[in-house]
Amino acid sequence: MDEEIISADRHTAEVAALHHEIYELNRLLEKSNRIAADKTTDSAGDPFDNPTEYKHFLREYSDIVPELGTNGYSLPLEPEYGERKNIRRSYSVGGWCILLHFVLAFGLSVVFQNLLIMIMQMFNPSADVNTLFGYAYNSSILVGLNMLIYLIVNVFFGWAGLRLGGFKGRSIISTNGFGIGKALQYCSIALCIWTFSAYASMGIEEILSRFGITSIVDQTGLGETPLALAVSTLYTCIIAPITEEIMFRGMLLRVFSRASQRFAIFATAFFFGLAHGNVPQFVLAFLLGIFLAHITMCHNSIIPAVIVHMFINTFVTLFGFLEDSGETVMLIANMILFAVSFFGVIMLAVFKSGNRIPVATPKQSTRGLYIAVSSVPFCLAVIVQMAYMIVSLVTNK
Repeated sequence: MDEEIISADRHTAEVAALHHEIYELNRLLEKSNRIAADKTTDSAGDPFDNPTEYKHFLREYSDIVPELGTNGYSLPLEPEYGERKNIRRSYSVGGWCILLHFVLAFGLSVVFQNLLIMIMQMFNPSADVNTLFGYAYNSSILVGLNMLIYLIVNVFFGWAGLRLGGFKGRSIISTNGFGIGKALQYCSIALCIWTFSAYASMGIEEILSRFGITSIVDQTGLGETPLALAVSTLYTCIIAPITEEIMFRGMLLRVFSRASQRFAIFATAFFFGLAHGNVPQFVLAFLLGIFLAHITMCHNSIIPAVIVHMFINTFVTLFGFLEDSGETVMLIANMILFAVSFFGVIMLAVFKSGNRIPVATPKQSTRGLYIAVSSVPFCLAVIVQMAYMIVSLVTNK
């Protein structure tokens, strides 16, 4: 009888121990499932997990793919319909802003120039139209008019693109890790890029000249009065760098970087080159645009790009003033230019050693140019501006 009681107690203890083991196994299984789910679930902020990108420049990707962050969801290699639609929308915002910026600036210039001539004719009915236009061309009137037009369209479309893209205006000036040392380094690098671009443009011009084509736009007589030169210098050295950086590195770079920072850098630089309307300036603006976009991402701000842009435009303006100062002055200026450019090569190597342009992951590669070319506004912006550049090149003989 005692042996039966002992056997029953032992059986109960064995059953309890077995239940406990089952409980522990279930708990371990649930923990394992949670870990596996975490490994296959993409972060809502950085689903591409790209170590080469600048994390402080990223924006939450969950507004592109709402499913991010849910258990078990992993971003597919090829974007699905909803994600592709949302990415295309970002590219379309940038495309519309660039396209309308070009059309409005060009259209307003034509309209206001004709309106100006009409007003001048009202006060001078006996004057010839060509004479009136020549007067306006040589004075500060057209220079000031164009300055005002581009100031307005740059700021307006920069602001509009940020709003449509869901970005706050103050986000483009919150600077990280930038100081005087960095500014000097970046300016020397930019001067090196300008020097290389100048010689590249000369080579392109030499090739074009063999076909009876020139890329040099003749602006002889435009704004030759002291006031016109002052207005032109003010716009070139201060207003243009600020407003263009708001437009391109402030708005366009952020709108285009939703899925790939690498794509955004090169796409922004390409549009920046097209915006200058001719081959020599395209070469400079494209190469410089890559660098300006890169340092904007490095410091999460347009401030470094604005300073470098101001420096280059001011340098080019001063260098242009020195062209009529004699051979000795130009020789000294060129020696200084090459010395600073050589220093810029060294600084570029130092910069590149610690700051590489982001590389696209396989998932990002299917979400960059692949989707951008399916955006009608994006493609129209490219086609219209390229057509304008080609027509200007062919007709400028």
